[in-house]
Amino acid sequence: MTTQFTNARPQSGKLHARACQVLVGGVNSPVRAFRAVGGEPVFIDHAEGPYIFDVDGTRYLDLVGSWGPAIVGHAHPAVIDAVQEAAKKGLSFGACCAAETELAEIIVGALPSVEMIRFVNSGTEATMSALRLARAATGRSRVLKFLGCYHGHVDSLLVAAGSGAATFGEPDSAGVPKAFAELTLLAPYNDLEAVDRILQEHSGDVAAIIVEPIAGNMGYVEPTDGFLEGLRSMCDRHGSLLIFDEVMTGFRTAWGGYQNVCNVRPHLTCLGKVIGGGMPVAAYGGSRKLMEQLSPLGPAYQAGTLSGNPLGMASGIATLGLCRADGFYESISDMAVSLAAGLEQAAADTGVPLQTASCGGMVGMAFSDRPVYNFADAQACDHDRFAQFFRAMLDRGVWLPPSGFEAMFVSSAHKPDSIHAIVDAARASLGQLTS
Repeated sequence: MTTQFTNARPQSGKLHARACQVLVGGVNSPVRAFRAVGGEPVFIDHAEGPYIFDVDGTRYLDLVGSWGPAIVGHAHPAVIDAVQEAAKKGLSFGACCAAETELAEIIVGALPSVEMIRFVNSGTEATMSALRLARAATGRSRVLKFLGCYHGHVDSLLVAAGSGAATFGEPDSAGVPKAFAELTLLAPYNDLEAVDRILQEHSGDVAAIIVEPIAGNMGYVEPTDGFLEGLRSMCDRHGSLLIFDEVMTGFRTAWGGYQNVCNVRPHLTCLGKVIGGGMPVAAYGGSRKLMEQLSPLGPAYQAGTLSGNPLGMASGIATLGLCRADGFYESISDMAVSLAAGLEQAAADTGVPLQTASCGGMVGMAFSDRPVYNFADAQACDHDRFAQFFRAMLDRGVWLPPSGFEAMFVSSAHKPDSIHAIVDAARASLGQLTS
């Protein structure tokens, strides 16, 4: 049975029609268009705690959390107050402010691999700048990334693999010159043998390996034992830099990030999402020696008018202050574990093959009868079933990522009753799909 997307959101429909006249596809980020799940986009009016509310007045339990930043829930009073107080002093200075240093000190204190950082405005800026710094520091041109790992819309990283275990990249977007993509080498996630072959074949020309320590853009895929350790060892052996893209996992999977869980220290770290608490804040950082390669101290140039924006800094300081509370990460981890286990049990009860996993406040689910280790496994999952499940859950008041290639997020605002309600909705939705 195919679940039908309800037509009970007339205001969203009107706003979408209006938006399509002036916004490309009616959206400002493609996944919001609901193309992967069917139906029209839902327009949100406001959010509070674990809930978001659409313009038609429907309340949803939210497992997107603005794609990760809302780790303390939406519109937390302490965060809102901090931003409002900062706004009273001015929205942007284009000059130094004390809050930049304060937030930087918090981040550096949480990550042993980071001695200095540079704030930017988005994860894309962070990864783009980290790659530029890696190339400047090593004098090399090529970078290696993993199939299914998304690092923003940087030209040289929007590539897809050709045949074989690893190959030169081909552009995955119009407007990306083939020459840019050819500087990017590709390997399957969790495949150290492929990485080793690439580094040997291109010895002396790979500036960096960039990786999501937990992949969150092919669903949710954890590193296998020894994978991240092996990457660091290979980078050291070949003179390349290891870049952890912790835009998603940073301060989400643990205080600091996943590198504090796996105890693998990258040379450079990219951060975003949680460190801005919902404001457009990101950063990249590493050792003092590496970071001093940046202008104004070194030859690698990078700048940003709104970098270190006082409102974003205030939001980040307030959010991370809440994250430092005793038991914070244990609590959201418990909620994530409970959600993953509940979804898996609901699937088992209804005879639907489902894989789940979690780390900190990050959760994954995949409609598959086998574990997901890489992008090929993720592509083989039942995405049509996910689309049906998404629509059924939406009609039951649960807001999921509108793509089976995305992770889910819980916050400190999610409580046991929230998780129980989501699992109950999942059981009913799964039963509907199989009836």
